[in-house]
Amino acid sequence: MAVVIDGKEAAASVIAAVTEATAFLERETGVKPGLAVVIVGNDPASHAYVNSKSKMAKQCGFNSIQHSLAEETTQEELEELVAGLNADPAVHGILVQLPLPKHLKAEPVILSISPEKDVDGLHVVNAGKIATGDLETGLISCTPAGAMLLVHRIHGRDLSGLNAVVIGRSNLFGKPMGLLLLAANATVTMAHSKTKDLASVCRNADILVAAVGRPQMVKADWVKPGATVIDVGINRVPAPDKGEGKTRLVGDVSYADAADIAGAITPVPGGVGPMTIAMLMANTVVAAYRTAGKTAPRF
Repeated sequence: MAVVIDGKEAAASVIAAVTEATAFLERETGVKPGLAVVIVGNDPASHAYVNSKSKMAKQCGFNSIQHSLAEETTQEELEELVAGLNADPAVHGILVQLPLPKHLKAEPVILSISPEKDVDGLHVVNAGKIATGDLETGLISCTPAGAMLLVHRIHGRDLSGLNAVVIGRSNLFGKPMGLLLLAANATVTMAHSKTKDLASVCRNADILVAAVGRPQMVKADWVKPGATVIDVGINRVPAPDKGEGKTRLVGDVSYADAADIAGAITPVPGGVGPMTIAMLMANTVVAAYRTAGKTAPRF
């Protein structure tokens, strides 16, 4: 039976380190990390995410600023707000909650955020730094950064000699995850829906990362015995056993079967999910340290 990689416990240790680093920075320099979260419209899931981010920011000792904008906010108004936050020295991290209402374009908004304050790690400057192997001066996208931290817990920081397969090539997760594994010296295969004989490609992986958004697509016979399986999928599926109309969360990996084959595996929920907000907090404190001219902590 595989070791279950506890994302909640790993996230709690990151949050503890962030809280300590925050207190130290304020004590040494008087600088309190500031995180500004912008939400447009009334999407309940987005509001729930934003509230949990704001709550966590306060828990870390940050100055937490929330801007809730009306559904009918224009592109110009949103970009104007971002420009104001870019110029505010008390704000070290800016996060615009996605998805935006349909009439707004996300890309120009993300590109309008100063790369130094882009704590979501989505700006092309930060993406480009990962692509060129510069993990020291940019900000790394939160979910891949969190997934990588879980990989390090099993294998350490140097992945020399290990084969890694990432299923999924999104800009949000798949591509940066592949690049982070490559930077840690793994031999990386980027696989996706068009990959020929995907199962046999996966069977070669010492580290298998699934991020396709298809419930339980990765079966036990795709998993190399003893492999580390990182499941990034969050899918809601019907759960008639819980009652009529009820649902449950599952990953992209058929967990119960894969756990018998894998050496280590992340559960869903409770695996990669909690790491995303933890790494957002880590990015914010790193941005604040850099602004204050201090050596940023490593996570």
